[in-house]
Amino acid sequence: MFVDEHAEALEADLLRYYGTDLLDWHRGRLSSRRLAVLVKHLPRDCALNRELHGEAAEWTVTDHLLAATVDHLAAANWMFASVNSAEDADPPELPVPVPRPDDPRVGRRDEDDHGDEAGNGDSAGAAPSPPTPSQVARFFG
Repeated sequence: MFVDEHAEALEADLLRYYGTDLLDWHRGRLSSRRLAVLVKHLPRDCALNRELHGEAAEWTVTDHLLAATVDHLAAANWMFASVNSAEDADPPELPVPVPRPDDPRVGRRDEDDHGDEAGNGDSAGAAPSPPTPSQVARFFG
């Protein structure tokens, strides 16, 4: 059961944000409906989201856009250096993208591109999914 699996994080969040004891649910003083409502509306930075989603729970849209900005700037600097270097000179090293919590391959130059970790599609938590590359590209025009 979800409550049993994540009892510690859930208890900490209920006490921190609502002043409600999780034991009240076991005692019958807190209904399952009210518990579900409180859990559904926990803030992004709650312990439950961090437990369910790890580092990805802490990344906001702003963080993803900032990482994309850094990646685009690094690519532009690489292109500038490539175009303005001597023809017989070795090309500059390709920039390494900013590591993102949802993509285990980004930022790891020496590993293969297959990636052993597969997304499980678990949407039980309240953390929204990060923007897709096409959404970020649309944002930057």
